[in-house]
Amino acid sequence: MTDHLDPPTSWYRASIAVDPGDCSPLEGEVRADVCVVGGGITGCSAALELAERGYSVVLLEAGEIGHGASGRSGGQILPGLGTDMATVETALGREAARDIWALSREAVRLTAERVERHAIPCDLQWGYLHAAVKPRHVRELAEHRERMARDYDYHDLEMLEGDALRERVVTDAYPAALHEAGAGHLHPLNYTLGLARAAGEAGVALHAHSPVVAIEHGEPARVRTARGTVTADYVVLGTNAYQSGLVPALSGRVMKAANYMIATAPLSEAQAAQVLPHNDALSDANFVLDYYRLSGDRRLIYGGEVSYDGREPKGIQARMDAKIARLFPVLAGIPIEYRWGGDVAITLNRAPDFGRLGSNVYYAQGYSGHGMALAGLAGRLMAEAIAGQAERFDAFAAMPHRRFPGGALLRTPLLVLATTFYKLRDRL
Repeated sequence: MTDHLDPPTSWYRASIAVDPGDCSPLEGEVRADVCVVGGGITGCSAALELAERGYSVVLLEAGEIGHGASGRSGGQILPGLGTDMATVETALGREAARDIWALSREAVRLTAERVERHAIPCDLQWGYLHAAVKPRHVRELAEHRERMARDYDYHDLEMLEGDALRERVVTDAYPAALHEAGAGHLHPLNYTLGLARAAGEAGVALHAHSPVVAIEHGEPARVRTARGTVTADYVVLGTNAYQSGLVPALSGRVMKAANYMIATAPLSEAQAAQVLPHNDALSDANFVLDYYRLSGDRRLIYGGEVSYDGREPKGIQARMDAKIARLFPVLAGIPIEYRWGGDVAITLNRAPDFGRLGSNVYYAQGYSGHGMALAGLAGRLMAEAIAGQAERFDAFAAMPHRRFPGGALLRTPLLVLATTFYKLRDRL
């Protein structure tokens, strides 16, 4: 994970409340049933599920547990995917799309169950607003609500306008929003560390600061770090945006996108009541969206902007500060105490990419900004597949994916060009 803004420490790192236990680097030769690569939600979830099924598991993380997007995100726990369900319907048909939608709802329930079961102190709260920025969005949100009720039997979306909306978010910026009581938000790093702690208590050997340098495919496979090797019958890849050419077969299937976040100083109760009175999370309906929520100590955690070329956008700090000022004039003079950034992985169609390499390497990646709940489910589904129950994993793996066009040299410029088009469309 690259620290894109100065100072680099995120508020999440500054408010860690979970000790995951021993995570010393891998040393020497180790034998296990499964080697999990990646210490984010995907990897920690898979490791926990596998250990609870009786498998011996070694988890390798290049940095610290939760170092990537799992520990830096907006922390929103939402059903669905990073793309509209219409994309899934077009590819797989209505019935398969309904199955995937049901699984995405299970992902939300699974998150809540794990927080309770493992007593993870991550400030889980319920309530989410998907906000229209312009009249076109209002029509689209209304159509989405109708379609989800009709085609997916989902009735948890309430259209709010006027005073009803201002009771949830105190700003004149949005003409309407869909409120979703069964979605919510949490402290993503403490949640990830809580999963790691639970996995360690279940018997998983956790090894941070152990970047994988090579995977030798075979039965068994061998996963090498600079100071050790894990020989395993199965490998689970939960590297997402940090695969970095480790598995050439996956190159080009996802692209890195850097997002940026800020955290204000803590607000008073009165100030918080003039921002998000019911402690909902919110995302707007733009393609390059902004999103925010209140933290457990009442900071406004605000995210937005995007970069595909690894460089911080010019003027980003001033733009983000100005957005908060326009949305919530009541926060004038409240200092910004933390600024940070991090990379997520997106796919070409914005649907997650699940699959197998050979008979014994499983991967899940490309959540496209929608992975806080879904990554936890991905870990469970890969564990099920390794245990011989692959139907639910295969429901996602059936989704077709193409590599980003342009090859290694032109992929990023083409993606930047496409995103520029959508940014312009957001302004119309």
